[in-house]
Amino acid sequence: MTSNLPSSPPAPSARRPTVPQQRVLERIAAQRIRLRARRAQRHQWQTEAVSAQGVSSDAPMLQRLAMFAKLHPVAVTAVLGAALVAGPRRLVRWAGVVLPLVMQLRGR
Repeated sequence: MTSNLPSSPPAPSARRPTVPQQRVLERIAAQRIRLRARRAQRHQWQTEAVSAQGVSSDAPMLQRLAMFAKLHPVAVTAVLGAALVAGPRRLVRWAGVVLPLVMQLRGR
């Protein structure tokens, strides 16, 4: 017995992508590779940060600040409390004084 139903199109995996679709697929694959590499690099940094006693001087500033906050939570809390008490106007004024000094020390 034969069926009068129209034949269904081939499964999506059986079709070959067009040239523009292939380019998009290649870009997606390249992006996945970049993301995996970035994830591996971040994992390596985290592993080094945990295993090392301190943070290396060539580590990113954000990583060094995070490590300082983990090592000295009371000091960070005190500084944040003082900043809240001082208010935004004083913070901006003091930042104008302290920031050039910090930049000068970092340049050495």
